[in-house]
Amino acid sequence: MSPCNNSIPQPLVFVLAGIPGMESSHGWFSVPFFLVFIIAVIGNATILYIIWKEKSLHEPMFLLLAMLSVVDLSLVSVTVPRMLAIFWMDAKEISINACLTQMFFIPSFYVMESGILLAMAFDRFVAIRNPLRYTTILDNNMLVKMALTVLARAVAVLTPAPILTKRLDRFQTHIIAYSYCAYMAVVKIACGDISNHIVYGLMVIIASVGFDLFFIILSYGMILHAVFRIPSWEARGKALNTCGSHFCIIALFYSPVVFSVLAQIFGYHMASHIQIIIDNLYFLVPPMVNPLIYGARTKQIREQVLRILPCHKD
Repeated sequence: MSPCNNSIPQPLVFVLAGIPGMESSHGWFSVPFFLVFIIAVIGNATILYIIWKEKSLHEPMFLLLAMLSVVDLSLVSVTVPRMLAIFWMDAKEISINACLTQMFFIPSFYVMESGILLAMAFDRFVAIRNPLRYTTILDNNMLVKMALTVLARAVAVLTPAPILTKRLDRFQTHIIAYSYCAYMAVVKIACGDISNHIVYGLMVIIASVGFDLFFIILSYGMILHAVFRIPSWEARGKALNTCGSHFCIIALFYSPVVFSVLAQIFGYHMASHIQIIIDNLYFLVPPMVNPLIYGARTKQIREQVLRILPCHKD
């Protein structure tokens, strides 16, 4: 039960604290946030342009990468500009409806990205286990079904969040100790019994990130089993190399989540500003790094990037 002394009715406007305890450093925090935003937008837009322009890249692996770039662009677009407004202009007030909108879309894009990473793991599994049937199994119809499934799951899992929050009628304060409207951050300042909300939050993690990570690990276990049955060392290396970029992205994407969950399991309580910074990493770092990893490690994309660079043309 949350204490309800001096409670207030659900406010029409909340105040986002940004990074509590680090208000004097908001200007410094804005620099890396702004750079992340610029790099993410340029990198993902470049990936989308290259895949759209180069017909030879219109195959499952790169079409899934294009989906990932669309989600990454969406994710940074709904998070970073609002954070920069807080850091630069002290624009901390947010209406209840805007807050509920953020509460739905930000985690929805994150859940979509997790689903796409699972689809990409399945893509690598099929490419290695059934290379001759690769384009037959992962045809355009299958890709559309996978995309719709990823979208439908995100909508189904996250739609209850703003609905449940709207039903909270009493609050301890109107200040949200976060840089965006996170569901649990709002729930924690509510009065009354919030156990149902906590259970729902855990179910969202299990039904999305937990589910995806389990099957990604299972897929890569089967991939490794298939690879080490290949007699040729050269063929093994080539097969593993095709998974390298995806594996790096998976490790980067899930590491903050796993670290946060393990910290809570073992009872390690981080300072609030450290927790908020780590939570921001969920949404900011992958969209920036994903195109850089694929651009550096994927030969076809690297060649196309070099072609459009002015220095290369000279």
